[in-house]
Amino acid sequence: MPQTILTLSTRGQGLYEFTPQAEAFVSASGREEGLLTVFVRHTSCSLLIQENADPDVRTDLLAFFRRLVPPASDPDMGWIVHRAEGPDDMPAHIKAALTQVSIGIPVARGRLMLGTWQGLYLFEHRDRPHRREIVLHLSD
Repeated sequence: MPQTILTLSTRGQGLYEFTPQAEAFVSASGREEGLLTVFVRHTSCSLLIQENADPDVRTDLLAFFRRLVPPASDPDMGWIVHRAEGPDDMPAHIKAALTQVSIGIPVARGRLMLGTWQGLYLFEHRDRPHRREIVLHLSD
């Protein structure tokens, strides 16, 4: 069963699309049908399938999550104990817990069965740049 690891470099909080890399992996496998499992190997970022046509969707999602889970330096977050890695770390773990670290996408006719406006995103929750590893695994 084909498997690879993508490494994405992030520039801080944001949504980083990697649909083309996932499509290229499926295409190179030569498989017509299967299930692509996408898994991110980190605890302070996550994965999303989200609209990829209008960038305002990404802007609004980032704003929503910033309001939902502010940095640890925010007075409303005084209850946080884990602060060793900076004010964005524990909030990043919370955001990752609210989203997902693994996604399954059906493959048919050699293509991902994503909808017209859907794309695959790494959702970076930390402020500083990181190198993130995403495992792609195609099974029957």
